[in-house]
Amino acid sequence: MPESTATLIKRIDLRMFSYPMVGVGPGGIDMPEGKGSRARIAVRIETNDGAVGAYVGGQANSLAQAATCAKAVLGKDCFAREQAYEDIRRHLRKEDRMGAGVIDCALWDLAGQRLGVSVAQLLGGARRSVKAYASTWFGGDGGGLSTPEAYADFAEECYEMGYRAFKMHGWSDGGIEKDIGAVLELGKRVGGRMALMHDSACSFKTFADALAVGRACDEAGFFWYEDPYSDGGLSAHAHRRLRELIKTPLLLGEHVRGLESLATLVLADGTDFVRADPDFDMGITGTMKIAHFAEALGLDVELHAPGPAHRHCMAAIRNTNFYELSMIGPSRGNFNAPVYTCGYSDALDDVSADGTFPVPEGAGLGVSYDWEAIEKMTTQHVTIQ
Repeated sequence: MPESTATLIKRIDLRMFSYPMVGVGPGGIDMPEGKGSRARIAVRIETNDGAVGAYVGGQANSLAQAATCAKAVLGKDCFAREQAYEDIRRHLRKEDRMGAGVIDCALWDLAGQRLGVSVAQLLGGARRSVKAYASTWFGGDGGGLSTPEAYADFAEECYEMGYRAFKMHGWSDGGIEKDIGAVLELGKRVGGRMALMHDSACSFKTFADALAVGRACDEAGFFWYEDPYSDGGLSAHAHRRLRELIKTPLLLGEHVRGLESLATLVLADGTDFVRADPDFDMGITGTMKIAHFAEALGLDVELHAPGPAHRHCMAAIRNTNFYELSMIGPSRGNFNAPVYTCGYSDALDDVSADGTFPVPEGAGLGVSYDWEAIEKMTTQHVTIQ
């Protein structure tokens, strides 16, 4: 499309903002009286004919990368997402590319807004809802998830709400006894009724500990076992050996950035399920590349964390199972930014009776933001024009 067709990007606004979280304590422990905060990035992309695309996501440490990505797309055709992907990939070749996701997702929203269709429709998706799993905060003394029994109690509560899958993030202190206890208690209490997952968030320090918890997952019939030990999921060799010694499928990739690195891990037999995240893996464009790679190998891709971009991707991915409703617990701590004016929600109690969340149906990502609130919470503001 020639540049004279008035589709050029003329301005990108980036806002880092911080908001309070209640019900979660230090280290991500579910805690009724806990208080904390989280930072996100809000993006607005404008074209020279007045169209706007927006997205809220990312992480606090990726603002500088997002600004680099914004400079890379300034003046470019707003529909040229593949060109943007390639340019950004080179610009951030010495970085982890975490800042690319918010820019790419905003470009997809912009395309949908201009064309009057949803991102799911642009991707060819037909799903109107996504089946969710409840994914917990971490366990800890004095919190709502302080014992193996507390995890099982909460899983039964989630089952009554409609969830048919449950993932525990255990104790992040490096120990394994409580994790094993919770795995076995969950299998006893809700096994057979819920798909069960374990995610240590890379807290186990040795292969032996990872193996011991994996064998407990086998005994309890877990659906997957995620990021067991402290290498961050980078060692294909170690995880291939772990796969040979346990029956529970492994899920890796949350900490492995981008298509090529994930492909290398998968082709080295390091994982069974493949991870992807629009915030982490160069946006919707990068996520769909990973999903199609996994599909070509006959594997499933599971998206990390919740959000409107994630729902739209899932609507168009055949080889996926569950939407991650994280981080949640009995204390009802919610880590999602309170910035939507359209009723969009990733709160634990807003799940439908059938355990699903809707895919937004409006143009683009189908959500609207409270920009006044975002501006009040802004800690850094960068404009590229």
